[in-house]
Amino acid sequence: MATDITMYVLEGCPYCEAVTDRLDELDIEYDREEVPALHSGRNDVKRVSGQRAVPVLVDDDRGVTMPESENILEYVDRTLA
Repeated sequence: MATDITMYVLEGCPYCEAVTDRLDELDIEYDREEVPALHSGRNDVKRVSGQRAVPVLVDDDRGVTMPESENILEYVDRTLA
């Protein structure tokens, strides 16, 4: 099922897990895009956000692309909860 929210995450990343755990707690559907451990392999993240760090949330419905777990958590609680 396609959703309007995509999360770019790295397996084992505690910042990514904090965000996806919150989305799961709120029962918010999202597409999970696993990225490679090497920054040089994160071209998809670079393309959508302009940088290679994760997590990155993309909310197509609202036209929002956002890095940084603290900012994403605030956005989720304020806008999507």
